[in-house]
Amino acid sequence: MFVHEKRLVVEWGDCDGADIVFYPNYLAWFDACTTALFAAAGLALPQLFKQHGVIGIPAVDVHARFLASSGFGDELRAESGMTGFRRSSFVIRHQFFRGDILAVEGFETRVWTGADPENPQRMKSRALPPEIIERLTTPAGK
Repeated sequence: MFVHEKRLVVEWGDCDGADIVFYPNYLAWFDACTTALFAAAGLALPQLFKQHGVIGIPAVDVHARFLASSGFGDELRAESGMTGFRRSSFVIRHQFFRGDILAVEGFETRVWTGADPENPQRMKSRALPPEIIERLTTPAGK
């Protein structure tokens, strides 16, 4: 399985009054890690969207478990990878480590969407192209 690693340093503004990461920041980091995962697989989202007529990959379900706190100055290692594919959706697992400690684990379900042919102002799910699935599941270098 293809897994991408991203490093983050917790900034002062990422924390709440108790000097721990304010939990919604993890959701923003999930999004940044998803973009980085696609880019690391050679699938930069702006070009990918244009090439396939995709409007976006909105999150439709997000779960997170907070196992250990992180604070200002901590370096986090985020590991992101796909855990499943359906016709038009996929699930990404994000794990944030502080040193060897798993601090946060989250899952996002996202949907591959394009313009609805009946109402172009709306989105409609589309089948994921097989080549996209292949790129996101093949380990780097293979």
